[in-house]
Amino acid sequence: MIDLHTHTFLSDGALIPSELVRRAHVAGYRAIAITDHVDYSNIDIVLPGIIEAAKVLNKYWDILVIPGVEITHVPLEVFPELTSYARKKGAKIVVAHGESPVEPVLTGTNAAAIVAGVDILAHPGFIRKEVAEFAAKKGVYLEITARRGHSETNAHVFDAAGKAGAKLVLNSDAHTPEDILTSERRNEILENLTDSNEIRKAIIKNSQDLISGIGSL
Repeated sequence: MIDLHTHTFLSDGALIPSELVRRAHVAGYRAIAITDHVDYSNIDIVLPGIIEAAKVLNKYWDILVIPGVEITHVPLEVFPELTSYARKKGAKIVVAHGESPVEPVLTGTNAAAIVAGVDILAHPGFIRKEVAEFAAKKGVYLEITARRGHSETNAHVFDAAGKAGAKLVLNSDAHTPEDILTSERRNEILENLTDSNEIRKAIIKNSQDLISGIGSL
């Protein structure tokens, strides 16, 4: 399994990076991105810690650990600069905290994140048709999430992405050990969205395609 949206105690998760990765490895993961929440206040603290942990774990363990960030609750105007800054500082995956209906996310965040060129728009809520089409055009992946609350709009995101031709990825948005996905849970989430085995396989493959393009760690 590949999971490209997780959190550690470097933001609001429960585990240190090593324990999160170890538990994910035991659960059958072969790749995991650590994408703790950042804004301008903490990116220079959080990201170097993730990068250092990933470097050590990639040296010794048979699981790919990808350093990343989730840009969260920031002014729309700073998305391009902060996305560029995160990449410059070593983030291999940039996730944006999308317009989930269970949090007071600024209206326009979905579009601003896509303009900025993030890799994944997480839990984008009731994403509008034109914004999903924009994501397809820009090559930004839309997220199907296992996270409680955020997942309430999975069916809408799936439908919007299908109509727009946008690519989907499935992530856990893990904050605790219990959030780490099993293959059974992943399959259950996908089967609730579509009867098409071909589409389910394509969503799983999208995660592999995304990490294939990130370059060396």
